[in-house]
Amino acid sequence: MNEAVMLYFSTTSCSVGENLEPKVHQLLKNEFPFIHYQPIDMNENPVVSAHFNTFAEPTLIVFFEGKETIRKSRNFGLHELEDAIKRPYQLIFE
Repeated sequence: MNEAVMLYFSTTSCSVGENLEPKVHQLLKNEFPFIHYQPIDMNENPVVSAHFNTFAEPTLIVFFEGKETIRKSRNFGLHELEDAIKRPYQLIFE
């Protein structure tokens, strides 16, 4: 099991989700390399989306040690996301 996982839910019909996704992925690569990143297309995986109660797009969920720690949906910024991830990430990996 990965100690940190991010699920990124969006669809190809959501321009916000499509534009934000590469930026979120790059943020993880640069600042939080130990977080496993998994994009999920809500149209192709409706059962997975329903399982995680993600009905708005984009939605991202970050799990640390198997527990949902962060959930952001619709309107959120990269700085806000970075600030939310930083503390739990440092506690686990630094």
